[in-house]
Amino acid sequence: MISQRAQNLQPSATLKVTGRAKELKRQGKSIISLSAGEPDFKTPKHICNAAIKAIEDGFHGYTMNPGTPELREAICAKLKRDNDLDFDPSQILCSNGAKQSVGFSILSLIDPGDEVIIPAPYWVSYPEMVRLAEGESVTVRTSFENNFKLTPEQLEDAITPKTKALILCSPSNPTGAQYSAEELKALAEVLRKHPQVYVISDEIYEYIVFEGEHVGILNVAPDLKDRVVLINGFSKGFAMTGWRLGYLAAPNEIVSAVSKIQSQETSAPSSISQKAGEAAYKGSLADVIAMREQFKKRRDYLVDTLNSIEGVSCFTPGGAFYVFPDVSHYIGSKKPDGSTIQSSTDLCLYLLDEFGLALVPGDAFGEPNGVRLSYAASMDDLEEAMKRFKEGLGSLG
Repeated sequence: MISQRAQNLQPSATLKVTGRAKELKRQGKSIISLSAGEPDFKTPKHICNAAIKAIEDGFHGYTMNPGTPELREAICAKLKRDNDLDFDPSQILCSNGAKQSVGFSILSLIDPGDEVIIPAPYWVSYPEMVRLAEGESVTVRTSFENNFKLTPEQLEDAITPKTKALILCSPSNPTGAQYSAEELKALAEVLRKHPQVYVISDEIYEYIVFEGEHVGILNVAPDLKDRVVLINGFSKGFAMTGWRLGYLAAPNEIVSAVSKIQSQETSAPSSISQKAGEAAYKGSLADVIAMREQFKKRRDYLVDTLNSIEGVSCFTPGGAFYVFPDVSHYIGSKKPDGSTIQSSTDLCLYLLDEFGLALVPGDAFGEPNGVRLSYAASMDDLEEAMKRFKEGLGSLG
């Protein structure tokens, strides 16, 4: 008999849509997929060369569970250089992707019945990770008018004596929304009144910020450092998704707890990937900047095009590589066969099956009025996607 824990979990909606799109493509159908959160660039050459050298040098064995000292030192140097944050290597734990860092952090902090505040739209895995830890997700639905960002009033209202943690993602997956320093300061004011609440700050899209500099909660509220878990990694900014390398920076007590969990579940990440990560943080960021410039052009094209479509509204996101337009105008509309589009999921399935366009429904992210489009795709694909999107929506009555 399968455990109740496993039965309660839901599969990742983004992976589900991506899988369906790939299956249709294998059947010979023309599919444009804007569903995956994966840069369409190659890993920079100097990073690949460092991995090749590690292989040639025979760096093949297990490393220390928290990661090599050299990588953790490089991460500390990066946090000082890019974020003006002081961490000791003992406060760093490297993992098999930022996703694992988030999941193990939740397991280390949450007991059965503890509440975790998750602003919606949220990354699809957050609630399931809380469920796996037997905690309770308290989702707070944010508004399109506020670019889907949590307000201090909403945060205050959501906190109860059972609240153990808040998960913040900035820039956000799925919306691309980026919190300003002033907005984070306002949230920090609320958090100071509730010392039992930890913050899991997911900053994996840090290098993909289009206007100004990335700002995290620790930049505006260093006094909260003893209860902030900073999550980051290499997959998005350096196009290293398949290398599976992430990390967390946190108080020693939390690092020790996560380290125990990791030692029993996976042990350290790949030794080769760790050498690649070291090179990423020690080397030039020229490729990162070039990728960001391309993402910005794509963002601007999508936002302009989406806002030109009747019944669609899209704000300009500050970072990441997603847009999250409001398509509520089309919920309740009729398909050519007379059946009704009941939800954003219905809409996305219709667009995929009839027009070969793969998007992720907002239902998966806790926001039923939206859909997520990833612009980690070529301009040719984006232009074709917008053509199909317009045609698909135009076919609805």
